[in-house]
Amino acid sequence: MPAFSAEVEEKRRAARAHADAIQERLGEEAFLDWFDRLYADAAQDEAPERIPWADLAPHPLLTEWLQKHAPHQGKALEVGCGLGDNAAALSDAGYAVTAFDLSAHAVEWAKKRFPDKPIDWHVANLLEPPQAWRGQFDIVHETYTLQSLPPGLRRQAFAPLAGFLKPGGRLLLICRIRPEEVTPEGPPWPLAPSELAELERLGFVRETLRPVILKSTRAIPHVFCIYRRPAAEETEKR
Repeated sequence: MPAFSAEVEEKRRAARAHADAIQERLGEEAFLDWFDRLYADAAQDEAPERIPWADLAPHPLLTEWLQKHAPHQGKALEVGCGLGDNAAALSDAGYAVTAFDLSAHAVEWAKKRFPDKPIDWHVANLLEPPQAWRGQFDIVHETYTLQSLPPGLRRQAFAPLAGFLKPGGRLLLICRIRPEEVTPEGPPWPLAPSELAELERLGFVRETLRPVILKSTRAIPHVFCIYRRPAAEETEKR
């Protein structure tokens, strides 16, 4: 199972404290602005260690999946691309990648880190995505974006997320998970099983739901999920 060193965990704690301080200055009403402010603050000093979730490497669960299911082709969308490592991994695997983030500073930073990757970078909001992306992708990958949204905003994100996929396309989702009865204190806000089930209510087929414990100085329950949008002929049979 993936594990993080004590040094990495200490950097994450410092980054979290820094991020919390920025959020307190902005206040709740400017929550979405917090992401761009956090990236802007880190970018001016070229200090990626100030971004709590920036490992400067693809997520190990995504890397494992890409290796296990190679070769790859088609169009992929990276949701909440951050500094671009997961988007770069998808591109290296063979996908034609579109990647977006709410933060313009994050997108510019990602472009500078991966100038030679044939990735179509965009600044966009998952809650109000471009209509041109609807039904266009074979693979949609989302790591830690849903859990970064407060539950009220998160409820608005499932339908746009599902709408990106072509019939037969797959959503790869990695997030923290919590028991149904636990009230989360975030950020991040781990997802409950009933929230993940929203994708099935939207008509998707769950192919994988794999519990994973990511270890740092504590064990953190995660889940790796794959949901498939039914092909047209499957929909007709229902």
